[in-house]
Amino acid sequence: MPKQSFLKGTMILVLAGLITRLLGFVNRIVMARLMGEEGIGLYNMALPTLFLMYTLSQVGLPIAISKRVAEASARQDRREIKRILVVSLTITGSLSIIFVFLMIFLSPIVAGHLLTDERTLYPLLAITPMIPISAVSAVIRGYFQGLQNMKPQSYAQIIEQIVRISCITLFVNWLIPFGIAYAAAGAMLSVILGELISLIFMINYFKSSKKIKIRRAFFSTLKKSRSTVESLLSIALPTTGSRLINSASNFLEPILVSQSLAFAGLTTSVATSQYGILTGYAIPLLFFPTFITHALAIALIPNISEAEAKHQHQLVHYRINQAIRISFTSGAIATVVLVLFSDQILQYMYHNTQASYLVSFMAPFFLLTYVQFPLSATLQALDFAKFAMWNTLIATVVEYILLIALATQPSLAIFGVAIALSVGTVLTSFLHYFSLKKTIKFSLKWMDIGRMVILVLVTWILGQQLQSFFPNYQSNPISFLFLLALLLIIYLILVFTFKIITFDELKPLIRQKR
Repeated sequence: MPKQSFLKGTMILVLAGLITRLLGFVNRIVMARLMGEEGIGLYNMALPTLFLMYTLSQVGLPIAISKRVAEASARQDRREIKRILVVSLTITGSLSIIFVFLMIFLSPIVAGHLLTDERTLYPLLAITPMIPISAVSAVIRGYFQGLQNMKPQSYAQIIEQIVRISCITLFVNWLIPFGIAYAAAGAMLSVILGELISLIFMINYFKSSKKIKIRRAFFSTLKKSRSTVESLLSIALPTTGSRLINSASNFLEPILVSQSLAFAGLTTSVATSQYGILTGYAIPLLFFPTFITHALAIALIPNISEAEAKHQHQLVHYRINQAIRISFTSGAIATVVLVLFSDQILQYMYHNTQASYLVSFMAPFFLLTYVQFPLSATLQALDFAKFAMWNTLIATVVEYILLIALATQPSLAIFGVAIALSVGTVLTSFLHYFSLKKTIKFSLKWMDIGRMVILVLVTWILGQQLQSFFPNYQSNPISFLFLLALLLIIYLILVFTFKIITFDELKPLIRQKR
């Protein structure tokens, strides 16, 4: 099975993530134009409940699988890899069945009493089949990640988005005559179908490339896997804690927002629309660069796990530093662009600029979010997942105290939510960094920090200056694209000039593994 170097694996995931993210934006644009702010609000109110359920059903196993498979692969222990797969499929399969029934039972209560909008019942029920599909998919993904083969999940991501975009117009148009709630359920059906087709692809890829026969002696292997279970759960449970906190916070977020906005005097319809503006327009733009940092995080876990297993501590520090610099580089240009051009981006994409002030305000804070992913992944790869869990919990508690305090103020309302989310993401990033500093004595050099700050400031100044060279960029999308392309070229020159990334680091993309 092909095994990629750290940078090659990252690049494969980055390219797939870019394509997926662009297709995802097409999908969101279609949804926004078909369903409007209220429909997007219903859709996004239902999703966190799903995320909570399949986080519980997966119990943090994907990361544990990736780490333990990487370690077993370094030892060339195929029997242990098989035990990892057997145990993981058994646990996630059993839990997913339980949570499907729990989702069906709880959906009316969640919709009617917690989300304060009974129309969310239909998208909640529609998305339920995603739980077992995503459970099996997560195990296979973790297996390939552990072997440092990033191609299968990259192909699967693209296939999923293509299927989703192909189906969403059909399902939404088919169901929208019955009401906006049914239209949101139709959008959920397109998500399920995309996930199902991508899972079928992953299973076929697994069958054609595997050297391990899962079904042979499945139950006897399971009986002899007690140590494997303990090994997986030692990572999975703290990781589940972090993910559970994230999922629970995502689940609570629409509830707290809707209740807080109602307390501030907004009607249910207006509150749902406001939440749709934040989560349907602003948040996707802010999270757009995370396909790069997420790719880094995925590639980082097996790479650091393997290096740590071989006691290559210097390489571990180098990889962390490298991941931070690449993450910052990807986020800095996005931050500058979103601050300077949020109106134009929203207008050209959605024909709606209501989220502009939210994007401009939150973008500088979310620059730290892009660095947060590899920091969290490193803690998990080094068996410090419990630190990541506690950091996430502390930041989430602070975030929601602020959310309730600010969003209930009529003068702030949804802007109070934006402030709280920004504080939460900054706090989480700093806590992860200080955890690494405490556990493995990792630290960024002041010279590197200074170069990063200068990079952002110079790019922002040049972006302002370029506006005068393209006076019609606000009304001409072609002119706007030329402006962005020129700014990106200048930015890349600055990145290499300031040595945020060096040409030597790119050599592994065309040569053997470092």
